[in-house]
Amino acid sequence: MSSEAEGRFHTSAVSSITPGPRRATLCTSDGVRIEAVYEPCSKGVTDTAIVVAHGFTGSADRPAVRRAAGVFAQHAAVVTFSFRGHGRSTGRSTVGDREVLDLATAVEWARSLGYARVVTVGFSMGGSVVLRHAATHQGSARGRTEAVAAVSAPARWYYRGTPAMRRVHWLVTRRAGRLVGRFGFATRIHPEDWDPVPLSPVEAVPLIAPTPLLIVHGDRDLYFPVDHPRMLAAAGPAQLWLERGMGHAENAADEALLTRIASWLTAARPAA
Repeated sequence: MSSEAEGRFHTSAVSSITPGPRRATLCTSDGVRIEAVYEPCSKGVTDTAIVVAHGFTGSADRPAVRRAAGVFAQHAAVVTFSFRGHGRSTGRSTVGDREVLDLATAVEWARSLGYARVVTVGFSMGGSVVLRHAATHQGSARGRTEAVAAVSAPARWYYRGTPAMRRVHWLVTRRAGRLVGRFGFATRIHPEDWDPVPLSPVEAVPLIAPTPLLIVHGDRDLYFPVDHPRMLAAAGPAQLWLERGMGHAENAADEALLTRIASWLTAARPAA
């Protein structure tokens, strides 16, 4: 094994002559240490890296995330990471607020690995994060993205219209819920309310153009009904895929859908 410091990126990897996953610890602009995994494209040289943002209570090592990364790696290089408070990353989850800094750091790492095109795909909470990141990093040479896909993302904050989301709000807002999050889901949740309230996903969408945007949502999503993706798609230039029979986020995304998303991300270019 070898390790090397790369500015804010500390990488532990197999020898550089061996193609395969490489793990790194990344440091965000506010000092949180984020675990990340890089996988080269399994089909050969590519100019594109896909950065994957998981859902709430997920991590880079969760089976559904690894499965998605395996499909994406057939089309491009892949960077997965664990948001703050998740997996081996430090800090506490702010449930979509400061997670934008985690994604920005992962995108910058992908560029440091030499990829000219860096694209993002996020699931559920990660979907809201990729939207807000794209809206706020348009002018950043290293932090910008060339295409964005949000899967099972909410359109607005504080939604409690489904039993599943009422359970999530209990998990986040109650001390007992945060204990369940910590010991039941290995997710450390920040106890303080947002102050200020971050830009909502639907407010972020109009700021993303001309970056290509894809909204993907299942018609059997138990967390966010289909008015959420329709609201997002109506807020600015975007493609909308409503998937028949699909549930929520990375756990519900089958190989065929993941392949279609990867193909879209690798081919998408800004409108002339």
